Amino acid sequence: MKKTKKRALALALALALVPLSALSAGGGRAKGAAPKQLTLFTWTEMFPQEILDGFEKETGITVNYVNFDYDETMLTRLEAAGGGDYDLVIADDYIIETAIAQGLVQKLDKSRLSNYRNINPIYQKQFYDPSDEYTVPYGAGVQTIVYDPSRVGIPISGYGDLWHPSLADSVGTIENYRVINGMALKVLGQSYNTNDLQAIRSAGERLLSLAPNIRLIRDDNLQDELLSGEISAAVMYTSQVTMAKMENPALQVVFPKEGIGFGIMAGFIPRKAPNPDAAYAFLNYILDARRGAQCFEYLGYYSTYSASDPYIGAELKEFLTLPAGFNTDMEMIGNISPEADEEHTRVWTAFKARAGR
Repeated sequence: MKKTKKRALALALALALVPLSALSAGGGRAKGAAPKQLTLFTWTEMFPQEILDGFEKETGITVNYVNFDYDETMLTRLEAAGGGDYDLVIADDYIIETAIAQGLVQKLDKSRLSNYRNINPIYQKQFYDPSDEYTVPYGAGVQTIVYDPSRVGIPISGYGDLWHPSLADSVGTIENYRVINGMALKVLGQSYNTNDLQAIRSAGERLLSLAPNIRLIRDDNLQDELLSGEISAAVMYTSQVTMAKMENPALQVVFPKEGIGFGIMAGFIPRKAPNPDAAYAFLNYILDARRGAQCFEYLGYYSTYSASDPYIGAELKEFLTLPAGFNTDMEMIGNISPEADEEHTRVWTAFKARAGR
């Protein structure tokens, strides 16, 4: 699942962000000791500065924060380093599956993670790490529908409702072909991850009939158009939903009855990490229940630590934790065959052309 790194939740709350760059040495390091360093490789704006500062103060380990823009860039650089250079990587599920298959990831020694028990099992044993041998989940995204009830005259309970004629020229979607093509697959009762080319073609035909209702297809900050009234309903990323609801609590969020797709970001230690001790220390630090809550409040994605859920502020809990009694079918959007992906690309191109986007 492609996830551009959208503005952190702190932006929605109008808080200034401190750049996440390499931090100065200091804190708990003993005088005269050799400096210790964690080279953390991930997107920008993934951790509150307070967490990074607190980790350095408590451990004496300096954080060298190195960024990438796309998962594929991360993988290319990790391949070039032969699984070295970086101590801890946080990336998306599908690319982690590839990194593991290429032997670039080392197995976790869970005895070194006393807070490992805090993880929510919903986000474990997934396709990219089915035995939970390599990764620690850090934030999850679910594709939900959000709409403005003051501008939508029908109740919306699932993806299929977005085809209603009353929503002509008023729907926005993210620009993620697997999510949006998958939406049509779910309407037809199919899996997001089907390799059946005919099923994908049928979903493509169904998707073409949605084109008259599409006003916008855009990845970045789609929530702004919902808040401004440019669109009245949208399929958005979790962090966008969070920001939209924070600004306009009257918006309605729908977990589609057909089932929803979700993706997970996770941390792993590369096979030749220069300082794996620092990676274990950092993972255990953020797995703490209270610190995890602080991270997810900042990040704006779903909490992947059950122990952190009670510590998430009341004003954010409905956006960052699954609802009580949640029973909608959830399916991870995973890797598919090259032929199926090619068919998805064809379907997506035709849909965007029909929608005039």
